[in-house]
Amino acid sequence: MLFRVDSTSAVPLGDQIAACVRGALADGSAEPGERLPAARELADSLGVNVHTVLRGYQRLREEGLIELRRGRGAVIMPGAQAPDRAHLVERLHALVGEARRLGVTDDEFLELTRTSLS
Repeated sequence: MLFRVDSTSAVPLGDQIAACVRGALADGSAEPGERLPAARELADSLGVNVHTVLRGYQRLREEGLIELRRGRGAVIMPGAQAPDRAHLVERLHALVGEARRLGVTDDEFLELTRTSLS
């Protein structure tokens, strides 16, 4: 899996790291059950703080895409649904970004989402 970050981007580095994993899952270059690089190792290779990597990993954990195991590291959730979920989360992030570019507030966005579900 290839990790790339752009320190000049407005997107936080931790979010960029999470996006790398999501993208790899969505395009099939990473698979459920695969172990992610150790946070310290990835931080060194990217030239970022280890806490930045951990923030990215934590975001993926909150999205249900990885498991964080003390002493064993980060592992992509086993099961066939992880790639589909990663693809859905990527699309959701793009939609939120588009809404923000259009000036839609978070409350307006949530209301649009609620009415779309009815």
